[in-house]
Amino acid sequence: MYKYDEYDNTIIRDRVAQFRGQTERYLAGELKEEEFLPLRLQNGLYVQRLAPMLRVNVPYGMINSTQLRKVAHIARHYDKGYVHISTRQNIQFNWPELAEVPDILSELADVEMHATQSSGSCIRNVTSDQFAAISSDESVDPRPYCEIIRQWSSFHPEFAFLPRKFKIAVTGASEDRAAVQVHDIGLQVLKNDSGDYGFRVFVGGGLGRTPVIGTAINEFVAEQDILTYLEAILRIYNQIGRRDNKYKARIKILVKALGADAFKEKVEAEWQRIKNTALALTAEEIDRAKSFFTEPAYKTIDDSQVQGELNEKSQDHAAFGKWLSRNVRSHKVPGYAAVTLSLKPTGVAPGDITDNQLEIIADLADEFSFGEARTTHEQNIVLGDVEKARLFELWEKLRAAGFATANIGTLTDMICCPGGDFCSLANAKSIPIAESIQRQFDNLDYLYDLGDLDLNISGCMNACGHHHIGHIGILGVDKKGQEFYQVQLGGNAGTDASLGKVLGPAFGAEEMPQVVQTLIDTFVASRVEGERFIDTYKRIGLQPFKEKVYAKAD
Repeated sequence: MYKYDEYDNTIIRDRVAQFRGQTERYLAGELKEEEFLPLRLQNGLYVQRLAPMLRVNVPYGMINSTQLRKVAHIARHYDKGYVHISTRQNIQFNWPELAEVPDILSELADVEMHATQSSGSCIRNVTSDQFAAISSDESVDPRPYCEIIRQWSSFHPEFAFLPRKFKIAVTGASEDRAAVQVHDIGLQVLKNDSGDYGFRVFVGGGLGRTPVIGTAINEFVAEQDILTYLEAILRIYNQIGRRDNKYKARIKILVKALGADAFKEKVEAEWQRIKNTALALTAEEIDRAKSFFTEPAYKTIDDSQVQGELNEKSQDHAAFGKWLSRNVRSHKVPGYAAVTLSLKPTGVAPGDITDNQLEIIADLADEFSFGEARTTHEQNIVLGDVEKARLFELWEKLRAAGFATANIGTLTDMICCPGGDFCSLANAKSIPIAESIQRQFDNLDYLYDLGDLDLNISGCMNACGHHHIGHIGILGVDKKGQEFYQVQLGGNAGTDASLGKVLGPAFGAEEMPQVVQTLIDTFVASRVEGERFIDTYKRIGLQPFKEKVYAKAD
């Protein structure tokens, strides 16, 4: 895991001091609201419906036990005792006092955390696969490249005020768990036939009002050239991206307007001009970044023996067996496993976690996973390096702490934004809809029979809940002051990325559990053996689902 050097610490401390002065001037009436707005945004501070919201970066999802304890402390002393994990792997405080935000930022800096560039029209937190470096389908650990990009983009003077926000995701695996095709830039690390590393580069993806699947504009950019290539993309966007209309300012609009080929030509021309500058990565620089991500002190373990013991435990403890099948993932190192802690028990807002639970996770990370944890795109937390022989012991502790709900990948492991309960941009509430659906589907055996199914909920068109790429997507809409919910089907965030299609007219909140139930009943009646929901949808299309749902509604 990367450790801040003197440059990181200096610039973060300087930024905290700078923002403290700006906040004091604003509260004293010396800065106007429109002057303070860009300053607070580039320090991660939003003004929400009921209170400010502070978004804290968790670069590529990696967080250590010391940082978890500090987040718990801040939640307890400066907030209301809980935080929210976002779909971009960040941590959000929903109730800080504006005057105390500089103190929070100072405490975060003590443990090498910050909120800079977590909002505003700049390059945001770089995200990645929550199973980076531990998954067997990975060609190379993407985290060193994420760190290189983080250092390049931090306080980059040319890209501090882009036309709009800019998001980059990186994966090194064949299975895309970082949703790279729905980011402004998505990078897939590859190894070519010659054994050289490079990147497939997707550009112009994104959700929101105009959802777009990104286009691959280069199939292999050599690793030493990746920063110059990213610089070229950002320069073209910064120069000719629209600034007259914020709804048309994202790079996806520019790529669509120019056409992918024309956009690529402009990028290639700029790239050739800067390709051999000092920004080109040397082997020494790449090795330096890789040196921060060394393997933990894994033991040599007889995997077959341990697996046999786990199988016996599963026979004796059915609940443990269910948890193993859903929440535990294989590891590239024999005798180890990756464990996903579910933050989706019924009755809890998806992605929310209390101060006490954060401290428990910190203790578990120290005891079971070399002191590290990972936040996920799906709003859960992963302990990445657990000895398989200790899984039963861990499961018992997770059950006591409320993290052992065996629903990972199922319908109730849903993505959900904070919605109208918190966000001033939301058209409708999200959390009550999530809870009502969770209560409708409270039988785990039934969920397992349904198989993997992504259900995503957003409270508005900004799509923070990624409803466009859920197998079932739900969007809150406002109709003359009333909250309604539009349903979309067929979205997918993975390697075979796709956008959902609108089912038809929106539904009232009270109808949503039965609407989802009818969709599921239609799937069960139509699927062939082994099909997931998304597979059945692709085979039979939208119409059968639409006919059943609106027949029920009538």
